Amino acid sequence: MKKMTLIATAFFALTAFATLNGIWKNDPPHSQLGFTVTHLGISDVSGTFNDFEVTIQSSKADFSDAVFELNAKVASIDTRVEQRNNHLKSADFFDVEKYPSLTFKSTSVKPAGKNTYKLTGNLTMHGVTKPVTMDLLYRGTIENPMSKKPTAGFQLTGTIKRSDFNVGDKFPAAMVSDEVRIKADGEFGQ
Repeated sequence: MKKMTLIATAFFALTAFATLNGIWKNDPPHSQLGFTVTHLGISDVSGTFNDFEVTIQSSKADFSDAVFELNAKVASIDTRVEQRNNHLKSADFFDVEKYPSLTFKSTSVKPAGKNTYKLTGNLTMHGVTKPVTMDLLYRGTIENPMSKKPTAGFQLTGTIKRSDFNVGDKFPAAMVSDEVRIKADGEFGQ
């Protein structure tokens, strides 16, 4: 019995060590990268980028040393209105022909409460790179019942200014808000 307990303990310790030293990737069907702007000062319009990848590298179980990297294809923008999507892809806004991707790479993760962090990094969009800080909620890690592998959940929220990235500079804030609210949710596995 002692031998079996020792083997089980060693197995769980090795599994935990392997989990802590891996690279985590978002599960696309269970991940979303969304944004919301205010139109004409009276209504919110939301959209998503449907083609993106996020990787997380961390050696700690609470992800307090994590490095997050995002790469999104701007042409995958979806606001549920094809005419608006095409306008956003044009040179008036994102100019996807010239700037096909937006990227983010974190530079620091600072605790801000229980399972919450301030995630700071460099966001590159429309050919401009600026530091941004977002709120990150770590929602926990469980064993996925389907894959039998560890799955971690995160939610990212924050606000950026489109003017900082020269996106839609022909359109005043009274028409399309300068502030863009970001909300991203994701499940990550190894």
